[in-house]
Amino acid sequence: MDYPALERAARRGESAELVRHAASELQQVVTGRRALRAVRHPLGFVCLPVLRDGADGVCVHVFGPTDPILTDHQVHSHSWDLISTVLYGHLDNRRMGVAEETAEPTHRVFEVLSRPTGVDELRPTRRLVRCLPGPGQTSSRGQTYALPAGEFHTTVVPDGRPTATLVLGRTLPGRADLSLGPLRAPGHRVVRRMCDAAQTARIAQAALRRIHEPEPPPAG
Repeated sequence: MDYPALERAARRGESAELVRHAASELQQVVTGRRALRAVRHPLGFVCLPVLRDGADGVCVHVFGPTDPILTDHQVHSHSWDLISTVLYGHLDNRRMGVAEETAEPTHRVFEVLSRPTGVDELRPTRRLVRCLPGPGQTSSRGQTYALPAGEFHTTVVPDGRPTATLVLGRTLPGRADLSLGPLRAPGHRVVRRMCDAAQTARIAQAALRRIHEPEPPPAG
């Protein structure tokens, strides 16, 4: 997989090329030619890490009603620039306005340290902020959106409809993964649960099937 080529395709809006790459990777997982394992993320999706190459990474994120959100730290920012293309379904991405505030803060900033064991340690910092909802963006099949490193946001699938995205990420030096939590909340840990080979293959097969299905009409 050629990360620079995928990045160029995403920035040009060449969704068909990106979908083709995602489908090819999922097919290799289904047939057993790729030995990767899916990871159930605390933010309510399953991640299939199809590429890790230094600072660059590519994942397929699969959202479904059986993957609950396991943390109240849903507003977060990445240490990496993100470009995401919707493979099927749709999702809402809302940027947050976050300003330093010590008089009447709404949240405390937590640093997220991800361990190779699958444990995310959320450490409270001294940084207090006021967080207000910013502009929202709904993206559907074939659409691409980008978020720079450090941009606080939250992402939800509004009606629980199955959704998947192809996510490109490039880590920037000196950046940290952050989340917003309650002002007096202690540090804590959340666990990313690893799927076995059979579960991973089933997840990949379901995603591959939906990629090739026509998009259903909106509910209601």
